[in-house]
Amino acid sequence: MDRKLKNTLILLVIFLVLIALASVYLFIIQKGKIEDRQKRIQELSLNSYNTEELLEQLKALKKRVAQLDSILAIRKYNIPIQTPQSKFYDFINDISYYFQPESYVNIEYVEAIEGKEYHSYTYKVTGTTYFDEFYYLVYAIEQSKELKKISSCTIDNFVFVEQSGIPHYQVGFNLTVKVFFSSSDRFVSSNFRENQLRPNTIYDIFYPLIRNEIPPNTDGLLDVQTAQLLALIPDGAFLSDAKGNTYLLWEGDKVYLGYLTAIDFEKNQVDFILNKGGLIEKINLTLQKEINKSK
Repeated sequence: MDRKLKNTLILLVIFLVLIALASVYLFIIQKGKIEDRQKRIQELSLNSYNTEELLEQLKALKKRVAQLDSILAIRKYNIPIQTPQSKFYDFINDISYYFQPESYVNIEYVEAIEGKEYHSYTYKVTGTTYFDEFYYLVYAIEQSKELKKISSCTIDNFVFVEQSGIPHYQVGFNLTVKVFFSSSDRFVSSNFRENQLRPNTIYDIFYPLIRNEIPPNTDGLLDVQTAQLLALIPDGAFLSDAKGNTYLLWEGDKVYLGYLTAIDFEKNQVDFILNKGGLIEKINLTLQKEINKSK
């Protein structure tokens, strides 16, 4: 065989081998990587937006978020996200801060309950307060923006008398309160505003209609039951008590256990109305000279 032809055949074989190796590398080894890169390029091209489009989308999403947030804000109750236990203590302390010195409120943490959509803490709230304070406490718990509910309640009346003789009529209570919270922010508004927690006043159902305890005359007012009418002046009256103390009173002035309601110049008498532990009594005092004339 000619040497030139032999070299040509060798080169041709080498060339074919190189082509075969290159084909194996390109169509077998690199095929998976090329397909992955093409898919990635396609995904990026689908999600590629210009700046103006992105800003428009952001604006629309912010508007939607504001709409949803306003809907949550106008709802009477919200369920907060992961509220700490100490928050309820602060809430009760703020409510009871202005209670009378004789009143007190105790708070005891009981347990935490896990639920599907929301969870809750359970507290025991006990104490002794005046009825209007107790009503304010219950109203504030039930009407609070962040959802709280009283699951059980027991109350009874409580009376204590100071050394000076002044009675105090209070209410002893035992409340079980559940404080709800969620692990997501679906139920809470970012614009939190507490509800109105001050209730209208109501009648004290525990205040006795008839009371054995009569408050002492600590203000030194006229005791009408031992008083005497001395004289009448225009729009006023002079009176004295059993100790010889004199008083100048006008209509509407306060006396011990009641008020001076009227001055009758034609009959030379003054009229009082007294509240003796729930028993209403009207008393009239007449000038001593008029009494003597009648005799």
